[in-house]
Amino acid sequence: MLVRVSTADTPAGAQNRAGRRKARTRAALIGAAQRFLADGGRTEVSIQEITDAADVGFGSFYNHFDSKAALFDAAITDALAVHAQLIQRATAHLTDPAEVFAASVRLTVRLRQTHPQMARILLHTGLSHLTDAEGMPASALRDLRVAAEAERFEIGDPYVALACVGGSVLGLLRILQARPGMDAEAANDQLAESLLRMFGVPADEAGRIARRPLPAIG
Repeated sequence: MLVRVSTADTPAGAQNRAGRRKARTRAALIGAAQRFLADGGRTEVSIQEITDAADVGFGSFYNHFDSKAALFDAAITDALAVHAQLIQRATAHLTDPAEVFAASVRLTVRLRQTHPQMARILLHTGLSHLTDAEGMPASALRDLRVAAEAERFEIGDPYVALACVGGSVLGLLRILQARPGMDAEAANDQLAESLLRMFGVPADEAGRIARRPLPAIG
């Protein structure tokens, strides 16, 4: 008689289960850290508070992270990477580097509606991670360089341009948070138009690009 042996009963199957369980625990810890970051940038919480929020055992924390700082760094890196992926997918069909840039700026500000937790994480931590080599900052820097190489933008040092963009976007997010009655869409379009004009796009064209329908993000 042939007996079918489940791969779950094999050493490899057990390893796969352990790996999935470990990945779920790590994801739960990162998710909990992101919720604390979104809640006013809270990092002065205990490991017990983090594991309670993640609904995992206290002892499991050090199986994944050496310290709270390492966890919060991983949580921010993860949020920035997810943000970059969302923007890249949403703008993949666009061919004009100036429009890609403008849509990326507008979609980032619009995260307040589409992905509020991510928007709050960017607001509270984005400036300190503006020089990160991966995720959102790297994508923004690449978009600026592509637009300059295509002669759509006139920029000098791309890192200075990145500082202008990052500071402007985070500044608008802060203002919109403080003034909930403000017309967020109009302010968002105005910011994109102003940045386009700063980088050398003619005023009329900048206005048109900054008000084109936005692609969906999700």
